Amino acid sequence: MARPKSPTLTEAELRLMDVLWKKEAATVSDVVAALPHNEPLAYSTVLTTLRILERKGYVSHEKEGRAYVYQPVVGREDARRSVVRYMMSRFFNNSAETLVLNILENEAVDPEVLKRMKQMVDDSG
Repeated sequence: MARPKSPTLTEAELRLMDVLWKKEAATVSDVVAALPHNEPLAYSTVLTTLRILERKGYVSHEKEGRAYVYQPVVGREDARRSVVRYMMSRFFNNSAETLVLNILENEAVDPEVLKRMKQMVDDSG
């Protein structure tokens, strides 16, 4: 049975998107070379993953000479928002309040961050 398509970025896809977001455009060879040397990926794996990212609408490519140059179509912030929306719908019944309360109850949040959050709340009301 085939694994269902992930609506968000998988860990492997995120690694490649990080490279594309930094470089803005890159060939498969450029992406392979930019990956951390302690976590290398084969050329064919990177190519396959970039094709998957293209089908998912995260990247596009243009042909330059004999090579395809891939560029991100979805920005980092848009990808983050997509993940948060997915988490909210899947785990928090579409409630931003429940998500934020869960974070505040279960994670150590820096007091300066809490202060900024309070200011954002005050400014929005």
